[in-house]
Amino acid sequence: MSLARQFAERITALGYADLPPEAVYWSKVAVLDTVGVTLAGAVEAPPRILSDVLGLQADAGPCLVLGTNLRASHLDAALVNGTASHALDFDNTSNTMAGHMSAAMIPALVAAGEAFGASGSDILLAHSVGFEVGASLGHGLNFYHHEKGWHPTSTLGVFAVTAACARLLKLSVAQTETALALATSLAAGTKANFGTMAKPLHAGQCARGGLMAALLARKGFTANPDAFEHRQGFFNVFNGPGNFDAARILENWSQPLDLTAPGACYKQYACCAGAHAAIDASLMLVREHGLFAADSIARIDTWTAARRLAHTNRPAPNSALDAKFSVQYCVACALLHGKIVFEHFEGDAWRDPVVHGLLPRIHAAPFTAAQFPPDNHNGAEIEVTLVDGRTYSAKVERALGRTAQNPIPLEQLQAKFEDCALRVLTPEAVRAAVHMIDAFEELDSVREFTALLEPAAVGKRDAGRVTETVGQVAASAAT
Repeated sequence: MSLARQFAERITALGYADLPPEAVYWSKVAVLDTVGVTLAGAVEAPPRILSDVLGLQADAGPCLVLGTNLRASHLDAALVNGTASHALDFDNTSNTMAGHMSAAMIPALVAAGEAFGASGSDILLAHSVGFEVGASLGHGLNFYHHEKGWHPTSTLGVFAVTAACARLLKLSVAQTETALALATSLAAGTKANFGTMAKPLHAGQCARGGLMAALLARKGFTANPDAFEHRQGFFNVFNGPGNFDAARILENWSQPLDLTAPGACYKQYACCAGAHAAIDASLMLVREHGLFAADSIARIDTWTAARRLAHTNRPAPNSALDAKFSVQYCVACALLHGKIVFEHFEGDAWRDPVVHGLLPRIHAAPFTAAQFPPDNHNGAEIEVTLVDGRTYSAKVERALGRTAQNPIPLEQLQAKFEDCALRVLTPEAVRAAVHMIDAFEELDSVREFTALLEPAAVGKRDAGRVTETVGQVAASAAT
């Protein structure tokens, strides 16, 4: 039996009643976090340029382009919203898939839910199923796949999106099998484009591709069911013979769901997750010793996992996006400012002459087995040597929020959502959205939710409806 068929049988068999409470909880957290960063990302250049190229207008389809008053087809909405969700690099990641899974799935599911009808519980189930598929493939293909240079967010994430959309749309086993086989021809994205607008586009194209695969299969489109295993199929083409373990993919399916253990990694900082442990270590030093002055520092040494350093060792970032992937820049900002915030990655902040003057004194290297166990790919150590000879060091085993077992408190994630959403929504709409997500499993239609996410526009035909809905939900939240 083909892998696509085995996946399809498992995807269609899992129902909402089968989800453990923690899976429902973490899927709601994924909705909260992903929608928040998508709203914040909506004002960034990548989704705005994409919307312009697509020629999107106010009434171009049934689906909301989040954070705007534009409406689009379900495929265009998935593409633009998926790109916005990853534009800030503030979205969650999958430890197992080694990529950003919810950033592609949630935009596709919301678009499909608006276009074809879906409840909150439908979204939560589909997200849980899709997350398991993406993680399962990660078990069999990583970390070779990741280190080869593929961007798993899109190359593996497209199967997560396809599975999630197939479940949401209630595809049959045969249709789901075909959709997954189709997705092998829609996988794309290389890490060479990290630090540019192409990286968030990976999430957008993944959202669109996965949804399209499910819709095509539903209409009778065909694909080779052996597209994973074929000698010229996904495994052999993307990883190469001997560089994957197909037996591991379904070995521990849903026992437990990967969404619950180890779970997704949630971010405190709007930059590459590979730099987060080094940031945490830097902020530990600031809390213990106060802010550091650039002219007092003789040298800074940082040690992170070689796997992370491969795309975060950027001693001289050349743009705001590039700075998100520079562990040197992130550590400098943390030590000099005592925080890492949106503003450090906006406009010309990356050109700060004080920060740039410090960068040549920051030396990044992979940590050794003496510093961290071989299976720790998430730790970091930092040592600051001052001009007067004093040294300060800090070590972090993993950044806060890296697993479901060391989570960022929900209150902090809700505050993150509010901070992100307030870029485009009113405080009343933001509070209403938080309240609705908290009871997302009770939501009858995803359209009720997206009605809260459209900025009010003077003269817009449905502005009154949106305002009325916001007021109703806000009033409910207050009782």
